[in-house]
Amino acid sequence: MIDTPTNTGGEYVPDRVPAAAPAAAFAAPPELTLLESTPWSGRAIIHLDLDAFFAAVAQLDNPELRGRPVIVGGDPTRRGVVSTCSYEARAYGVRSAMPAATARRLCPDAVWVACDFDRYRQLSGAVMDILHALTPRVRQVSIDEAFADITPDVNDPRHPVTVARDILARVAELGITASIGLSTSMTLAKIGSDFHKPRGLTVIPAGTEAAFLRDLPVEKMSGIGPKATAQLHALRVNTLGELCALDRSSATKIFGKNADVMLERARGIDARAVVSDDPVKSVSKEVTFARDIRSAEQVRDALLDISAAVARRLRKAGLAGRTITLKLRFGDFTTRTVSRTLDTATDNEHTIAPVVIAAAHSIWGPGKGIRLLGVGVSHFGSVELQTRLFDDERGADPGDTPAARAKLDALTDSLDAIKDKFGEASIRPGRRVERE
Repeated sequence: MIDTPTNTGGEYVPDRVPAAAPAAAFAAPPELTLLESTPWSGRAIIHLDLDAFFAAVAQLDNPELRGRPVIVGGDPTRRGVVSTCSYEARAYGVRSAMPAATARRLCPDAVWVACDFDRYRQLSGAVMDILHALTPRVRQVSIDEAFADITPDVNDPRHPVTVARDILARVAELGITASIGLSTSMTLAKIGSDFHKPRGLTVIPAGTEAAFLRDLPVEKMSGIGPKATAQLHALRVNTLGELCALDRSSATKIFGKNADVMLERARGIDARAVVSDDPVKSVSKEVTFARDIRSAEQVRDALLDISAAVARRLRKAGLAGRTITLKLRFGDFTTRTVSRTLDTATDNEHTIAPVVIAAAHSIWGPGKGIRLLGVGVSHFGSVELQTRLFDDERGADPGDTPAARAKLDALTDSLDAIKDKFGEASIRPGRRVERE
């Protein structure tokens, strides 16, 4: 573990540099240079976490927002929660997942901006390209974080600290910043990336793992949530060092079958390999309404819109699924889900929407308030047209004929092209425009 002039506790934090800083802005302090001259022992795993990512993108695209408290997502005048916020807003106590009304009370002068997931995906993809260019062993765990194995080898014999500094510089050239934890395991790297943010590089070399973890609060370790934390505190186990001393019986009562794994990780032992990204298992979208919706028309319109958004995401990802799931949350927070599995996979809203609308009416009746609706598609496969054995011109469903499907696909492709060029709101169903 290293100490640096800017911080203590094993982290290298470059000076506060403007967006798109050149690599020279990440010149290492003497302590880091000394560490780079010492051979690295064991695996080298990093966890990269983009700093206040959504807010940073807003400040990148609108320079007038730099240095100001920015809150992304939610609506201070309606229901909703904060998606993320800039570090300037965090100084007021604003946090992710906080109710929007609370955030507004804490930081009344904040600038509120809407989410722009297309832009987030674009920059996230650029960051992941940086990692994939360095190593094939990359595991992206969310839009703004990923693990990578940068253990020196014949393809890249550089010291891991040098590689981590290079990654920080390349990310900064995109106009955003990241923090990195570098150690011998995924557990240590994950903790390290959050140790000093923003723009932090926390290095925990082999042999220092246990000392680094010993005095950290138990909740700092991934896998220990609020419930487990409360149970541990009740046993007067507050630090990871104290967790190491916990008897197996007590640990099993808290962690179940994962007790041995959690005790080992608290000691700094984690042999998990960084494997390539898991394939996407489902595509979904949820909408929480500012006011409960109650009419059949409102539910139908909402599900048509959500189905269209999910289908568009499927087509962009080149996916199609057979299982369609409706999630419905009532005004009293009771939640119901209904799934239907089709004979063939689909990526089209004209197939998805009727299924979820029928599912909604199977568990809900007009007049009862709905707070949230969600649509998901899973069990991916290839899109096929399954014709009935004895279909003819009189008996076939017009929507199932090859000609009808070809027309529908052509229409969908045209609508996608228009939305790509002019935005999602550029085309809406005529019934919605007339009603509005």
